[in-house]
Amino acid sequence: MTTIIKNPRITEKASLAQEQNVYAFDIGSSANKTEIKKAIFALYKVKPIKVNVLRVPRKNIISRGKAGVKGGGRKALVYLKSGDKIEFV
Repeated sequence: MTTIIKNPRITEKASLAQEQNVYAFDIGSSANKTEIKKAIFALYKVKPIKVNVLRVPRKNIISRGKAGVKGGGRKALVYLKSGDKIEFV
């Protein structure tokens, strides 16, 4: 079984979204919305209102003169009701 939630996504855009109670997480390739809701409740003890799942595309990069690829994957946007918070340690 793959992990459902890999880690929180800490980006500038995700930090701005936290002000509206929207949190971003990297998720496994086979995770679905109901599994994500259960995992968020198990980890952080908050009940999400809704979950959006998005695909993160692979990106071609050049680092130190060599071509490479950034992995891509999937991410989830978790919406919480006002008053609920998730604290990342």
